[in-house]
Amino acid sequence: NSITMVRRNLVIRTFRTITNTTPQHSATVWSFPRQRRRYHPQYHTTATIERSYRGLRHDTAMPTMDEIISQHLPLAEKCCDFLTNSPDPFHAVNNNIQKLSSAGYVELCLREPFTEKLVQGGKYYYTLNKTTLVAFAIGGKHVAGNGFKIIGGHTDSPNLKVKPNSKRSGSGCTQLGVECYGGGLWYTWLDRDLGISGRVLVREQNGKISQKIVKIHRPIARVSSLCIHLQTAEERAALKLNKEEHLQPVLGTQSILQDGVKEQLTNGSGDTDSWRTNQEPLLLDLLAKELDVKAEDIADFELNLFDTQPASLGGIASEFLYSARLDNLATCFVAVEGLIAHTSDSDTFDLDTDISLVCLFDHEEVGSGSAHGAASPVLAEAVNRITSSLGTNQFSDTALHDLHSQSIRKSFFLSVDQAHAVHPNYPSKHEKNHGPKMNSGVVIKTNQNQRYTTNSVTGFIMREITRKAAIKPVQEFVVRSDCPCGSTIGPIVSAATGIRAVDVGMPQLSMHSCREVMGIVDLTNGLDLFKAYFKHFREIDDSLQE
Repeated sequence: NSITMVRRNLVIRTFRTITNTTPQHSATVWSFPRQRRRYHPQYHTTATIERSYRGLRHDTAMPTMDEIISQHLPLAEKCCDFLTNSPDPFHAVNNNIQKLSSAGYVELCLREPFTEKLVQGGKYYYTLNKTTLVAFAIGGKHVAGNGFKIIGGHTDSPNLKVKPNSKRSGSGCTQLGVECYGGGLWYTWLDRDLGISGRVLVREQNGKISQKIVKIHRPIARVSSLCIHLQTAEERAALKLNKEEHLQPVLGTQSILQDGVKEQLTNGSGDTDSWRTNQEPLLLDLLAKELDVKAEDIADFELNLFDTQPASLGGIASEFLYSARLDNLATCFVAVEGLIAHTSDSDTFDLDTDISLVCLFDHEEVGSGSAHGAASPVLAEAVNRITSSLGTNQFSDTALHDLHSQSIRKSFFLSVDQAHAVHPNYPSKHEKNHGPKMNSGVVIKTNQNQRYTTNSVTGFIMREITRKAAIKPVQEFVVRSDCPCGSTIGPIVSAATGIRAVDVGMPQLSMHSCREVMGIVDLTNGLDLFKAYFKHFREIDDSLQE
């Protein structure tokens, strides 16, 4: 009857919409058995459509959700390992160094000249303060004065850093004096199992001072929340934390601090080291055991707390990555992976006329104003030293300062920091036409007030790279006009060096939380974009008329 035909046609149109089939495929689309084509409620339900869709998907070899996600799992699992093992900038840089060394990159010393050390096809890296990393590779067809293809990110994230005088106690508890670093969502640090990591300076028997990095990946500290019964209704609603009074972690109870520990730390006599007398003895003892050194040989440290819960995959199809420090270690991970992939492809790298460079700065979360932050001379010095060394090596007739200026005008800076995905519970916080979604591609960030560096030309270059490489198109982000806009290292680096720049990032939720989330497909999208950038930038840039 007519009702049956209407429902039948509706189902067919639904299938065609889902699968993009054409009318000639109707025999394939209509998969109900002949005896069931009569109208009956049980044969025209959502379950029936789903059963038929499954059969159609099998007939047309459409990939399942598990098959789609499985393509991205190896990279995501590798990223999880990196994030779990990189609780601070020291470890993030060190772990990337290990990958670079395995890929044939050679360490350079900043206190020695680069001249006669750099060659075409060479791959190099160096660090500053052990928290900022510069890695670069010179294309096989490079000529002095050619450009730099740069990816920039940052190694730091909001956390709780141990104060210079770490000793603190209260109400029978041994505590640790900490300072809030950056703009964290500090309430997310409550009731977490916290470990400790960072750098320790140790006096050696030969009189030298060695620098060791330490990671104590077990719950030794905790910032406990105040129980609901001791809060007023107003306090519960406000959820206000005093960063000095409410975020100091507990290490243990004071009764555990036995005289034997003090005896070990002071050699049975009064301690003559004024720095050590202001430190929590239990902490020094813990560090000494972890590093297999004597507690009295510890000269100083630079430590922070971290959530010991490891990075993991989540979501109903494992399509999400849950971790601390996604902002911005996810970028650091993908950037180095992209550089290594580019330089491992001899068909591309041997013909590369530019220098591919990754610079991962420290201190972005506190303004980048340090000797090794984005506002420092780090990147400008790298470009200058590399250009000058290659110019000298190749006996160019052009003055070195002219080669440097020429190289700057041919260069491009990809400022990469995590982007804000639309939160399904707060969709009104995004501008309605610029709402990036997770697992849907890398995001180009634009702000006409120059909080981001993107303009029509630099944004076009990114979009053209995705078109040229036939990879996932980029998404667009513009902050609402009635909301403040954050910023990145992009404007800082571009203003300091004169290099053109664009701001991009992989979308995520819960930025600056102790635990953040992003889509694992976007790790692949980011890697694809970075590899395509290193491969196709020069061709696209040369096609632009001045």
